Amino acid sequence: MKRQSGFTLIELVMVIVILGVLAAVAIPKFVDLKGNAQSAALSGVAGALSSASTLNYAARSASTSTPLAGNAVANCTDAKSSLQGGLPSGYEITSAAINPGVSEACTLKGPVSGASATFTAIGIL
Repeated sequence: MKRQSGFTLIELVMVIVILGVLAAVAIPKFVDLKGNAQSAALSGVAGALSSASTLNYAARSASTSTPLAGNAVANCTDAKSSLQGGLPSGYEITSAAINPGVSEACTLKGPVSGASATFTAIGIL
């Protein structure tokens, strides 16, 4: 008499139940990744604007040529001209005046409603 080897129905059902429990635990962790990614993108653009503003201020301050290097910044919205490639679509900078040589906290609104981040812009003529 030959002995057959394989899995029993109970073993197969138990494996399916265990996989179902693991999936039920893991799926909620992956659902919220979109919100985290959008928040990280917003923070990244805000950081890029802060860096671009600082580099623009340094280049314009050190420039002795005519016309001056860099861009004049008298408003928060002027900071986007310092960003290489421009501001990504869907992002918006709230307008606020900046005095020359003064750092100002500016607000960046993302494509997701209600999401915002701040960046620092430095005014220069």
